[in-house]
Amino acid sequence: MRFRALPLLFAASLSATAQTQPPTGHTHAHGDASAQAELALRPGLMKGHVRFLASDLLEGRGPATRGDALAREYVAAQMERIGLEPGAPDGSWFQFLDVVGVKSAPPAQVPFATPRGPLAMASGQDVVLSAGRPRPRSELKDAELVFVGYGIVAPEHQWDDYKGMDLAGKVLVMLNNDPEHDPALFAGKTRLWYGRWDYKYEIAARRGAAGALIVHTTPSAGYGWQVIQTSFTGEEFSLARRDGGLGAEEVGVVRRSPQGTGAGFTPASEPDGLEVKGWLAEAAAQKLAQAGGHDLAALVAAAQKRDFKPVPLGVRLSVGFDNAVAAKRTANVIGKLAGSDPKLSAEAVVFTAHHDHLGVREGAAGEDHIHNGALDNAAGVATMLAIAEVHPLLRERPRRSVYFAAVAAEEQGLLGSKYLAAHLPLPAGRIAANVNIDGASIWGKTKDLILIGKGKSSLDPLVEKLAAERGRTVLADQAPDKGFFYRSDQFAFAKIGVPAVYFDAGLELLGQPAGEGRKRQDAFEAKHYHQPSDELTEAWDWSGVVEDARLLLRIGLAVANADAMPTWNPGDEFEAARKKALAEVPAQP
Repeated sequence: MRFRALPLLFAASLSATAQTQPPTGHTHAHGDASAQAELALRPGLMKGHVRFLASDLLEGRGPATRGDALAREYVAAQMERIGLEPGAPDGSWFQFLDVVGVKSAPPAQVPFATPRGPLAMASGQDVVLSAGRPRPRSELKDAELVFVGYGIVAPEHQWDDYKGMDLAGKVLVMLNNDPEHDPALFAGKTRLWYGRWDYKYEIAARRGAAGALIVHTTPSAGYGWQVIQTSFTGEEFSLARRDGGLGAEEVGVVRRSPQGTGAGFTPASEPDGLEVKGWLAEAAAQKLAQAGGHDLAALVAAAQKRDFKPVPLGVRLSVGFDNAVAAKRTANVIGKLAGSDPKLSAEAVVFTAHHDHLGVREGAAGEDHIHNGALDNAAGVATMLAIAEVHPLLRERPRRSVYFAAVAAEEQGLLGSKYLAAHLPLPAGRIAANVNIDGASIWGKTKDLILIGKGKSSLDPLVEKLAAERGRTVLADQAPDKGFFYRSDQFAFAKIGVPAVYFDAGLELLGQPAGEGRKRQDAFEAKHYHQPSDELTEAWDWSGVVEDARLLLRIGLAVANADAMPTWNPGDEFEAARKKALAEVPAQP
């Protein structure tokens, strides 16, 4: 059998399968072929992908590892089998990105000097330290700790936690999240990028600090200390610089938008970097503050006000450790379905799902060390591949082109999507929307749907309409304090102005007692998130995964076939970036 005939045979098989199914009762704008494509989305199109990608053979798909390479080749092979075209800017399946891996070896005991004498903190239990920049040695010598509140500079909120203090060579102790006591400040309970760890490390480096320690609490982080222990230890990665040096390439820096309506995002070169970065467990932070003659609760209370000024803690840190530094490569895997419209085919909808996870991490003898990442995010990649796979059932291709990108190193700070956003196969102003898939609803069908970023763009009415046709209700983020919009790959697209759709699993499970959905999600987060136990099990209920996949397919088709592209709502933080991207689009011939 000729391999090139496989996509056509597969499409015929899918069509026959779909035609045996009873109608859903919905009236679909794009006809029976779209309904057939939707019905063809079944567990069998996804479960096998998850089984392979989350198997021990792939060793947790850590960036630039053998398992990572296997995952990339698998995804590319599936895209080719489906009948997609290579979609990377160079015309291949792979968009390679150079990264720098750093594996730090901090001491078992981290010594702090306090007015009350030496205070040793246990690595991993009390404090997690790693290199702030990719160098063979990280060292702090008698560096003073200074509490800087949330460590935020936000002109649009008249907020500056630094108040002009010279912090060169200091170790900044920062609170996680952003102030949430006032609904008029920082969107109240909704976490903005100001509350993210990557912003805090970056702003500390720009202030000339030698180190930065973020105080962890479960409410402020959105996850327990065990996630810090797995996610911020082991080998960490950054993008290699364009000049071939070691260090991050480009990142979004919060600036005041021209309209003064909120934070905008402009590219800026990465500063030289911190010497040491890390996290403090809450109890450890309390001990350090107390040893310096301060009360942590009082410091936190003071940090809620605009007039807060940095507070030297009277504690100093001297620590040095070696780092294994290596230049490596990983890749985004990109496939393309060319659009059918002579003009709109120059525009696109971009589906994304990250293919990486945490890899193999150190642990006690006899323990499972492989972080398989079945839900996070083999399930997302499987869903994206399944959506791509049913497109041959459509009578004609969508008007706009559709790209499917399995992006790299999301767990390392959205590195793959960051790189893709900076090196797109088409101008940013021609991308109608990003549909990002990170995780899946593995506990069953839900009455509701959580739309992360609801209220930000004109995509909301579309999602609500399509969900209502399926008897579902669209809710806004139910945990806005966790900052989900800034934690997955849609953020990289939003920073260049592209509106995005990103679901979180619904909470109202059909046929289950009230509160059961929240109970199961909370249990997963507490026990399995970024842990070796995130594995495929027979307990997964694929009905919810299928329902969300069908809705995501419809959303992608609706955007791809619409006359106009989605827009950010007036005054949104990403509106200025969209206007800039549209202004830079070259005229079509």
